[in-house]
Amino acid sequence: MTSQIFLSLGSNLNDPVSQIQRAIKTLASLVSTIECAPLYHSKPLGPQDQPDFVNTVVSGYTDLSPEELLITIKGIERQQYRVKTKHWGPRTIDIDILFYGNIQIKTPDLTIPHKELFNRPFVTIPLLDLIPDGITPTGDQLKRNRYDSTGLVRIDT
Repeated sequence: MTSQIFLSLGSNLNDPVSQIQRAIKTLASLVSTIECAPLYHSKPLGPQDQPDFVNTVVSGYTDLSPEELLITIKGIERQQYRVKTKHWGPRTIDIDILFYGNIQIKTPDLTIPHKELFNRPFVTIPLLDLIPDGITPTGDQLKRNRYDSTGLVRIDT
């Protein structure tokens, strides 16, 4: 069964724009009908002694199960040499599953919708670029004016 998915991508190391473009290109071989939100610069969420991030959200369709999708995106992170050195630390690429159809999952390894989705303007603003009516796959309402986007700068590529 094919399901619509939404993924967030972020990077702040080794040419972040290229890192995100590379991840999207890899995803395009596994996910059909990929649509990409614009890229945004944002300040780091955690420790501030690291470079700014570049973030975006993509949507597409997959036949992979949620668990298979998680394994796949973790493989892409490994291919792009993501190394976790500290919580909320710098990274070459970070890919999170925001939505998988309208299902909700909570296991030790996977939470869908992503548990911090509604608290992160660097995720919600690009997500709103893809779903302008603000109605998420799980029926939640996102309102652009609810999120402080002053720290985000749109990148035209």
